Amino acid sequence: MKPSTDRMLTRIKSIYFYIKGRENVTTKELVEEFGTTQRTIQRDLSALEQHNLVSSPERGKWTTTSRKTILSKLI
Repeated sequence: MKPSTDRMLTRIKSIYFYIKGRENVTTKELVEEFGTTQRTIQRDLSALEQHNLVSSPERGKWTTTSRKTILSKLI
């Protein structure tokens, strides 16, 4: 796997667990926590949302879904 792909997957997993640990977070919080652009965070959240792992009950706010995950199979 390319190093950039590995970094992206690691970041996406970290974002998922960050949200799961806090129940609700804003996109801005994620940008500040992960030191990346808002666009990158939005792409990562979109990937998580497509896999039904996170949802946005309100614009700019995110929470995890009740979908069960296996750590090694996350994304």
